[in-house]
Amino acid sequence: MANTSSPDLTSALRAEILENPLRTYLLGIIISICGNFLISISLNIQKYAHVRQSQRGSKPYYTSVMWWCGVVLMGVGELGNFAAYGFAPASLIAPLGCVSVIASAVISVVFLKETVRPSDIVGGTLAITGTYLLVTFAPHNSTHITAHLVQYYAISWHFLLYLFIEVIIFCILLYLYKGRNMKHIVIVMLLVALLASLTVISVKAVSGMITESIKGQLQLIYPIFYVMLVVMVASCAFQIKFLNQAMKMFDATEVVPINFVFFTASAIVAGIVFYQEFEGLALLNIFMFLFGCLLSFLGVFLIARNRPKIKQQDRNFIAMDRIPGRSHTDKVQPEAKTTTYGSLAAKLMCNRAGETDDS
Repeated sequence: MANTSSPDLTSALRAEILENPLRTYLLGIIISICGNFLISISLNIQKYAHVRQSQRGSKPYYTSVMWWCGVVLMGVGELGNFAAYGFAPASLIAPLGCVSVIASAVISVVFLKETVRPSDIVGGTLAITGTYLLVTFAPHNSTHITAHLVQYYAISWHFLLYLFIEVIIFCILLYLYKGRNMKHIVIVMLLVALLASLTVISVKAVSGMITESIKGQLQLIYPIFYVMLVVMVASCAFQIKFLNQAMKMFDATEVVPINFVFFTASAIVAGIVFYQEFEGLALLNIFMFLFGCLLSFLGVFLIARNRPKIKQQDRNFIAMDRIPGRSHTDKVQPEAKTTTYGSLAAKLMCNRAGETDDS
């Protein structure tokens, strides 16, 4: 009886071992998609709260319950993305961020009544096709991230070489940005991407060790966990700092697609170098995976480019050049109640208006 039951038990264990990685992989994909979808909902809720508060003009936006609901939803979505790194490869979770862009475009059209452009339809189609290719041809191995494994990866020669090159490039870019005052969008977004590479590595390490601890193998007693936790917090903080500076200097239609492309590329490289996620992957899978990334990049670029800006104007104000049957040929005189009345600034405004009309 023992001899006959042993092969059955062994085959059952083998089936469970082969089945669990697939379930873990699919669970990571589902969590990431749901998290990005919640992020898109939260962004549109916050946007609607800003629009409604600006129309009322009574209280600041942070007093709105709806705005706080959007913030909470964003926190839940980001938490889902954080958890997804513990179940699926980093090179797959990062490109799935295009789901947030697609869902945000759809929600803004349906609920905020924004205009649908042909580029939105083409971009959404390309992004969805790219996402399908990513999920299909991405590495399907789900490595159990333990403290010993993270330590082994952290002292490997290829990661140390990668880290050395990244630090050199970061210092050069930071010198150009701060020392030479070169405020180019590529320089700023490359700084964000280099920090994002460390963020992806540390987030996957922290998330994976927490996941293993929940399963019963305690990993929080090892120093490498807290080292990765500090790296995660620090890289996220500086990444947000440079990203906010980019949003101040450049338009969101430029920052969003470039940030998505650079972040995804840095996350894929980090997953390949640190976690060796492409090891043993077929050449066809690698090519189709990169092709899916390219389609997602193009889709996000088409969706984000030349988005119409929302400008809040006074409803009681009518521009003179919009009055039927009247052309703007008179000089503009400021009102007597304004602070610029009779000042040099007002005179310069009138002179500039006259020069424009004469030309």
